[in-house]
Amino acid sequence: MTYVLAIDQGTTSSRAILFDTDIKPRAVSQQEYPQHYPRSGWVEHDPLDIWNTTLETCRAAMADAAAGAEDIAAIGITNQRETVVVWNKHTGQPIHNAIVWQDRRTADICDDLRSRGYELLITEKTGLLLDPYFSATKIKWILDNTPGAREAADQGELLCGTIDTWLIWNLTGGRVHATDATNACRTMLYDIYKGNWSVTITDLLEIPRTMLPEVRDSAADFGETLPELLGSPVKICGVAGDQQAATLGQACFSPGMIKSTYGTGCFALLNTGDRPVRSKHRLLTTIAYQLDGKPTYALEGSIFIAGAVIQWLRDGLGIIQSAPESNELAAQADPGQDVILVPAFTGLGAPYWKPSARGAVFGLSRNSGPAEFARAALQSVGYQTRDLMEAMHADWTNQGEEAVLRVDGGMSASDYAMQFLADIIGAQVDRPEILETTAVGAAWLAGMHCGIYPDMDEFASRWALQKRFEPAMPAKERDSRYSRWKRAVEAAMLV
Repeated sequence: MTYVLAIDQGTTSSRAILFDTDIKPRAVSQQEYPQHYPRSGWVEHDPLDIWNTTLETCRAAMADAAAGAEDIAAIGITNQRETVVVWNKHTGQPIHNAIVWQDRRTADICDDLRSRGYELLITEKTGLLLDPYFSATKIKWILDNTPGAREAADQGELLCGTIDTWLIWNLTGGRVHATDATNACRTMLYDIYKGNWSVTITDLLEIPRTMLPEVRDSAADFGETLPELLGSPVKICGVAGDQQAATLGQACFSPGMIKSTYGTGCFALLNTGDRPVRSKHRLLTTIAYQLDGKPTYALEGSIFIAGAVIQWLRDGLGIIQSAPESNELAAQADPGQDVILVPAFTGLGAPYWKPSARGAVFGLSRNSGPAEFARAALQSVGYQTRDLMEAMHADWTNQGEEAVLRVDGGMSASDYAMQFLADIIGAQVDRPEILETTAVGAAWLAGMHCGIYPDMDEFASRWALQKRFEPAMPAKERDSRYSRWKRAVEAAMLV
């Protein structure tokens, strides 16, 4: 049997999935790895944990399927975006822990750039807003705060990259230092209109361009693995950031289609075709995918806390032992209470972009308890998604296309959360048969490039609906609830 190996390197775990020629998963291995929180608002990973768990899960999935490297046609990689690693190109050793996309330590750097009038320039070139979320200021922070790093970078001794680049470099034994356009466009260093690293921004942040990887298509030749890693060399043929890979896995190939992925955070992308749409509502203009040298653009809204709010119920409050319990608990909540949770644990993302905001709870009474907290946590994801949808519809109003919402990710398995989502946005929500579409997207890129998977049109025709959620909430109630949410967010931004 011929397989495609998808590497899905996420914020809290690394996974490897073997897909057969029908793009069906045949073997899966997953490992969690430690999160590091050196200070409030700081989030780090050990890059060697990421590399080791990735390699171990690849080997475990192959063993589970009794597959050798000769049975694998290609590897596709998808990864947590914006998280960045800086390493010595001779030793391969990271000079600092990876700084994770959730990390807010560079807020002061962003404030300084903003005060000096650079925000508009950065947005016009990259499509992004000036925020600690993106990789650029993280790289600058590492160079400025690691002893000897600035001198080593200036001498060409250091390399940097997002997690895909780090994995490619290790898989190929340092022979390939590359990324794809979907990851490059999340660094805040990449000109999405010219398709190259911005000289203006790299000079502004004092990041030597010798550190940066070569940018390739999402389906391209990224080298092959060292023979000793998997048994013999395997080609790496597909790379995409996790949210763009989910867009591909959801077959959102037509302008106007929206996918929303509910993992640690929530990320919604609206395909805008070959023409970038500049948002007037603080969304991001980004690259959805790039094939044959041609970028397809998207509007993106990012929510920092989605599934992570359920982890908080489990690990922070201790009121559940597993994620599915939140649904059962929410169903027991008192209908007479309306507790609202704004989960701004690491600031607020789109459309607010308020890194200083912090989480807040409103509407508590003496009888509020675990059930009300569980319901508020699940509903917070629906409210935040409506924030994104409102902004997307406003930016897309005159484009003449009807928006279609497809959902995926672990939290989309919650019928309660998805029904509330349909209710609060007042539109149908489609959940596919395969929820983990991120890995599907990465596998399709690699398999399509090496010729064993179908082209875009046939792949899209195979998308299958598992369940459709229709809105059932009266419009008056929907608008009243959303109005209360907006007031709660305004209050949380004053915390």
